[in-house]
Amino acid sequence: MASAAAAGAPPGPAAPRGRKSVTGTRRTVAALFLLPALVLLGALVVYPIGYSLVRSFYNASGDGFAGFDNYTALFTDDGIRTALKNNVLWVVFAPTIATALGLVFAVLTERVRWGTAFKLVVFMPMAISMLAAGIIFRLVYDQDPDKGVANAVWVGVHDTFAQSSAFPKAHPGRDSPLRPDQGGFVTKAPVRAGHPVTLPLVGVAPDQLPDDAGKAAAAQARPGKVTGSTWQDFTRGKGVGRLGAPDPSEVGYAGMRIEAVKDGKVVASTKASGDGTFTLPAAADGALLRLPAGNFREPYNGVDWLGPALVTPSIIGSYVWMWAGFAMVLIAAGLAGVPRELLEAARVDGATEWQVFRKVTVPLLAPVLAVVAVTLMINVLKVFDLVFIIAPGSSQDDANVLALELYRKGFAEDQPGIASAISVFLLLLVIPVMLFNVRRLRREVRR
Repeated sequence: MASAAAAGAPPGPAAPRGRKSVTGTRRTVAALFLLPALVLLGALVVYPIGYSLVRSFYNASGDGFAGFDNYTALFTDDGIRTALKNNVLWVVFAPTIATALGLVFAVLTERVRWGTAFKLVVFMPMAISMLAAGIIFRLVYDQDPDKGVANAVWVGVHDTFAQSSAFPKAHPGRDSPLRPDQGGFVTKAPVRAGHPVTLPLVGVAPDQLPDDAGKAAAAQARPGKVTGSTWQDFTRGKGVGRLGAPDPSEVGYAGMRIEAVKDGKVVASTKASGDGTFTLPAAADGALLRLPAGNFREPYNGVDWLGPALVTPSIIGSYVWMWAGFAMVLIAAGLAGVPRELLEAARVDGATEWQVFRKVTVPLLAPVLAVVAVTLMINVLKVFDLVFIIAPGSSQDDANVLALELYRKGFAEDQPGIASAISVFLLLLVIPVMLFNVRRLRREVRR
């Protein structure tokens, strides 16, 4: 019966036969697909690296073996040493500040209704090329407050608390009763109460006079008081006007500070009114009148952002402006995967928002923060565009970095051997950081 049943049962499916690829083995197919990429990789990456490595051992002309002389120059040449020092500053500060700002933006924008719009605005600089960003910040850091936004803001804040002088170029004319004194001017003879004093000056451009300056007037004598006037003793036109006396077209030095000095001590002081006239009390009788140096202080012109002292921090600031959005987007993506139950549990246990952020949020985001920071480190080791464009010629040596020095040695100074050595050195600096990043990514995949 069993054999009959077996005989009547339908035959089972045939065992599958191994199918052979039309082009041969699967490895051959994979190799054919990879071949174009491998050719490009060899032509654009492997060959230049190999050529740079070999070229770094030859002299400038390329016909003589130089050994390790080019690598020795990395630590003896002043320009390269400055570039190394600046690269250390870049690697330490730029990724740290950009990552910290990205973390703050990512956390705070989760709590506001317009967080998406804010993220868009912060990320927008990433759409700008390094060249365009360099041109923008070259203008932002311009020394002239009328052109540079940074100095316009800085000067505005400074002048709010310390008003600049309106008379930086003022000085006595010929036959003046004034003589120079410690940056200011003082009368040649003591003054007397009841006898008006004239303190004429010249040298202030009409458009730089104070807004409240009015037509100059001669001071009137007052018993027991020292009176006088100070004004712009200049009238347009040859032979027009009187020297040493206010004319109808001349303007008073409104706000000019006048001090009465006796035995080296200031016994009285006042400021000139809109028409340039002033009045001092009886204590000024017999004193010398001094126009202190503060009246002639040059206007505050802001900070020299692109000078030797601040050029590197200024360029790092422009880099952070561009890349903080990149850090924010990656950290926000990592923050979206943080279990909210852990945050709520910490709050229920009585933790403050700062404690939740410091002891829960940041540790959970540590892998993401590490990836962002390491990626930015690799990026700043190759920074070139911003430094080349923003730093003016007078301070480019002080802002120098390895990528810029490589360009200068290879093209401006015609030293391809040293340039090749710098490129190999940069590669050696980048490789450990890349390996760290790859290992961390692999550990994350295994989890």
